Amino acid sequence: MTTTKRNIIIVCIVVIVLASLFAVAIFSGRIPMNDVSTVGNTAGNLNNGGLFCESDGRVYFSNAYDNNALYSMNADETDMVKLNSNSVASINAGGDYLYYYMESGTNGKGLGFMGRTAGIYRSEKDGGHVACLDRTYAVTMQLCGSYLYYQDYNNKTGTVLSKIKIDKSEKTEVADYVINPASYMNGLIYFNGTQNDHALYTLNTATDAITSVWAGNIWNPVYLNGFVYYMDVLNDYRLCRYNMAENVIEVLTNDRVDFFNIYADYIYYQKSSKTDPALKRMYTDGSSPEVVASGVYENINITSQYVYFNQYGASVPVYKTATFGNINVTTFDAAANAAAANIE
Repeated sequence: MTTTKRNIIIVCIVVIVLASLFAVAIFSGRIPMNDVSTVGNTAGNLNNGGLFCESDGRVYFSNAYDNNALYSMNADETDMVKLNSNSVASINAGGDYLYYYMESGTNGKGLGFMGRTAGIYRSEKDGGHVACLDRTYAVTMQLCGSYLYYQDYNNKTGTVLSKIKIDKSEKTEVADYVINPASYMNGLIYFNGTQNDHALYTLNTATDAITSVWAGNIWNPVYLNGFVYYMDVLNDYRLCRYNMAENVIEVLTNDRVDFFNIYADYIYYQKSSKTDPALKRMYTDGSSPEVVASGVYENINITSQYVYFNQYGASVPVYKTATFGNINVTTFDAAANAAAANIE
């Protein structure tokens, strides 16, 4: 073999190796897209801060005992792991990734100013490879297939509805007014109007077209199994459900409701009352109402095994009871113990 031929072969091999490495680098950095049916978290959890999110038997949560840092655990509260030290909310899960709103405190310059960085982040489920998708102030955020829809706030335009693809591309302003994207199912976001009425609307995530569905006067609608559960604005925010197929309204309770969450056959809600406020639960048809805990509570988040909540205005202690079966309210000691171990 001549020297020229040998050099040509070596150059070809080098080119092939470099091209292969380049291709691997490109494809390994790609984020796999989700099926359109992928939902990041339940509407009820997101309407209550999105502090807990269950995916494939694992629960990802904002630990109030550790400055709302991101933790994960099994649904039975075993194998608890700290994933991130910054404060998180609006937690979503889809595929191999987590998506959440995160704030971090940083030391600013001059006069002891404390600056804060805030934005929408993506990470692997073990907390690794954290990436900022949009540096913004977000309120409620839902993963709808391969897009994150979120309430996007800045001090110039106020709050609008934006979306961004999970690979950080295609950021788009969807609507120039407030839309709550929490309730997503089968390609549609169900939301109440916030401009001229409080009627029921849907947003088709394939086209971002908005359609008027029902001229009710509602707040925080949650679509589930053909029903839309909502707070009835005209009637002191009592909890009702609307049968979409039959165009029928059912009153589930005449209690004034501050917050509610739905999981399987149960609705957990905060009864507003000057004399006997309480966290209560009932079946989704309004039957068998019972008191979970007397007092005023918020942040009602539900997993397959537990319902978590805290007293209004006090992030700790975090309380819990079994999602199903007998009510037995205790404190979320596993989270407190894990926080103490990580802080020490």
